[in-house]
Amino acid sequence: MKTQSKIRSITQSGFALFMALLAFVQVQAQTVPAQNITLKDAVNYALQNKADAAKAKLDVQNSEYQIEEVRSQALPTISIDGSVTYNPILQLNALPGDFFGAPGTTILAPLGQKWNSVAGVTLTQKLFDQSVFTGLKAARTTREFYQVNAQLTEEQVIERVATAYYQVYIQKQNLGVLDSTYANTLEVRNIIKGQFDNGLARKIDLDRMNVNLNNISSQRQKVLNAVQQQENALKFYMGMPIETPIVLPDTEFEIATLASSNVPDATTRTEYLVLKKQEELYLFDKKAKQAAYYPTLSLTAGYNYIGQGPELPWFAKPSDGVYWSDYSTIGLNLHIPVFTGFGTRAKVRQADIQLKKTEQDIKDTKLALDLEYKNAVTQIDNSLTTIENQKENVKLAQEVMDNTQNNYQQGLAPLTDLLDAENSLIEAQNNYNAAMLDYKLAEVQLIKAKGELQTLKN
Repeated sequence: MKTQSKIRSITQSGFALFMALLAFVQVQAQTVPAQNITLKDAVNYALQNKADAAKAKLDVQNSEYQIEEVRSQALPTISIDGSVTYNPILQLNALPGDFFGAPGTTILAPLGQKWNSVAGVTLTQKLFDQSVFTGLKAARTTREFYQVNAQLTEEQVIERVATAYYQVYIQKQNLGVLDSTYANTLEVRNIIKGQFDNGLARKIDLDRMNVNLNNISSQRQKVLNAVQQQENALKFYMGMPIETPIVLPDTEFEIATLASSNVPDATTRTEYLVLKKQEELYLFDKKAKQAAYYPTLSLTAGYNYIGQGPELPWFAKPSDGVYWSDYSTIGLNLHIPVFTGFGTRAKVRQADIQLKKTEQDIKDTKLALDLEYKNAVTQIDNSLTTIENQKENVKLAQEVMDNTQNNYQQGLAPLTDLLDAENSLIEAQNNYNAAMLDYKLAEVQLIKAKGELQTLKN
């Protein structure tokens, strides 16, 4: 009897501790108002706060600066340069003595001055450079590439958020199943305890119910941890602070009939458009490398002011032996490549290989997108069938549970049958929830396959 009393005391203490913890969690949750988050709210929050989406927008902004960089190559460049030079030892030049009145001799004479200072302005303008023209044509494609890539990033964020959102809901549904089961089991256990106290039930039946309660409590704790982890994952994908409490409304998970018409045009999918823009950029890259075969022509003009003398020319005068003069130059520079050791040809062929690889990626991506749609439609159809079956199975399991519980209370069924019916009901409800999750995940994939993920934010 002492052992039995000890078991009863431990069970009651465990239950009391569980209820106290539950009450504490509820009080804590009430201190910070929970945000009611719909799927639309979650998606829009993620697009505003998630780092991936923000970085994609910055890439679009940065593309404008990249375009400006390319355009700058077609504009003139102007620079101001200055220098000062001191020559400790002047170079001696061998000059005919005729210049110095000594014919037939050679005289070593220094040329230049100890100090030289030059300041000038130089202008350079490219008149013909095929690589610059190609870069200007590629500028618009560069902007379009980053815009399409930003849209792809948005869709990836939406897909991750929607998937995590539904996973949180299903885990909460599983938690609700265990809460309901715990409440029902506790009611039966209290009935058995009352019968035991009146000598109408066996001690072993009461102990088995207490053990079952503890098992359900342990399962609930595991699911509760899973809910918390899934919520944290959802908040991470949203870019939301992890400590923010959230609530998901049940209305988000109604079964909707999605039209599965003909296979959508994969060439309109963002994944496909990104590769096509990338292909255009690789084509321009190839043309830019081919531009090395073309001659280049540029204009240069300069104006300079030079000071020379035996001392630092700055602020010095002719009376100090320092003289200042100006000079100007205008010129055309023509560069004609003749032979580069086959380096240019190798670069062009490498670019061509990259272009061909991208063409293969485009073909493979189109097939993958078509397959994605077909698989999503198949999964939707299978999930709908499974949901109907599992819904009927839950109904039957509930009827078996109610009948068995009634029979047990009337002494017409053993406790084993009651526990088995309870486990079967839990399994049926969990299977139904799993079927719902499969359906919602397939729904996301079907929306994605149809290129309509953006509609989830509207």
